[in-house]
Amino acid sequence: MTATAGASGSEHSVADPRDYVQDGLILIGCSRSGRDLVPECIELALANRHGLVTGATGTGKTVTLQVLAEGFSAAGVPVFAADIKGDLSGIAAKGDPSPKLVERAEEIGLKRYGNTAFPTVFWDIFGVDGHPVRATAQEMGPLLLSRLMELTEPQEGVLNIAFRWAEDERRAGDENMTILDLQDLRSVIDEMGKRASSLRSKYGHVATSTVGVIQRRLLVLEEQGAAKFFGEPALDIMDFLKVDADGRGIVNVLAAEKLMDTPRLYATFLLWLLTELFDRLPEVGDLEKPKLVFLFDEAHLLFNEAPKAVLEQVERVTRLIRSKGVGVYYVTQSPSDVPDRVSAQLGNRIQHALRAFTPKEQKAIRAAAQTFRPNPAIDTERAIQELKVGEALVSLLHGKGEPSMVERTLIRPPMSRVGPLTAEERKAFVDADKDNFSKYGETLDRESAYERLQSRNTFGGQIKEKLSKFPNIFGFKK
Repeated sequence: MTATAGASGSEHSVADPRDYVQDGLILIGCSRSGRDLVPECIELALANRHGLVTGATGTGKTVTLQVLAEGFSAAGVPVFAADIKGDLSGIAAKGDPSPKLVERAEEIGLKRYGNTAFPTVFWDIFGVDGHPVRATAQEMGPLLLSRLMELTEPQEGVLNIAFRWAEDERRAGDENMTILDLQDLRSVIDEMGKRASSLRSKYGHVATSTVGVIQRRLLVLEEQGAAKFFGEPALDIMDFLKVDADGRGIVNVLAAEKLMDTPRLYATFLLWLLTELFDRLPEVGDLEKPKLVFLFDEAHLLFNEAPKAVLEQVERVTRLIRSKGVGVYYVTQSPSDVPDRVSAQLGNRIQHALRAFTPKEQKAIRAAAQTFRPNPAIDTERAIQELKVGEALVSLLHGKGEPSMVERTLIRPPMSRVGPLTAEERKAFVDADKDNFSKYGETLDRESAYERLQSRNTFGGQIKEKLSKFPNIFGFKK
């Protein structure tokens, strides 16, 4: 791919995002070598080696995120992106050729710069600004739920018992003893408290005080609106792996502004998504391009105060999911926000400006500079503090997977809108998406653990349960 000089508004023919995706490369921006422009590109074949986008607030990370999403979409790669501030929603609308964007296009030699929209689907855990995203509590499992509720190790043990007991009940014939939503989980925990003495010999001690703590934590989750996330119809993760009729990857945008009020739910949800993909997708090895790319904003929330078991799960999934054809790009303020074991897996790096007002911040900049392959022509540590908005230090994988020397790069201007959609525009997109609306629009409330335990605790239910222990009496069947 080569950069060409002479961009101007009059020369803009029909905008085609595929202009920036050629020969298996996605154009990110341009650096300079003397007087020559040098394109900086992500190699699609190495895009599943993951990446890291960092920089202080207001330095252009969100626009870089938008440029990445546009590039992957144009290359036919579906994208999932968490939209923290709402600005990324603009990718669904055609941008405006503002003087600043045209000037940037001219500065880096984009001859056919123009504006267009990209195929977008909106999702929202709370079901307000997009199609509802749901998962069953059973799918999420006790490890992630324990992290979500901030349980101690003994409390997590009781939660594990709850899931194991419900599973044993299903194996014994009560197939509807499923834990789908928080109401089901609350009922199972309550029932275990009542049966603590009879369950002790098989599952271990279930303390009444621990049951009370878990119930209170569940109540807090419900008050935070998390109950809307747990239930059916559960999200089919394969719905993120779609392309439109023109072969462009669908950009799946998660509305995360309200979700940021509950950062643990946000982080737990993202880890659940990655784990689901890892479990569902087959091994494919190295492909010409990824099956899906994840762009995770505010990635530090995945790691903040995470217990060892969760960190190990993040590291494991990040390390192995590339063999499933999935690329993961973490977006955060500083490289130090990401643990070393995870950071070591992130080959494609884009560093926007960092500020250093304290000794701790100066140390962080020094550490950030050391993560790049040195370039004799650049004082990396100094450059990090001098970068302008929309400028970044870039080191991308090439060849057989070795990182390129760090280059000071001007990020290309987006083709879609810079800034958010209006509420009316977003609603129109959601309403027009008939397939996902019909699939996820209505909540499904089928018989599960709550209803089964309610039935068991009636007089008839208790008699039936006692008789079930002697299935041959009077021809009774459970």
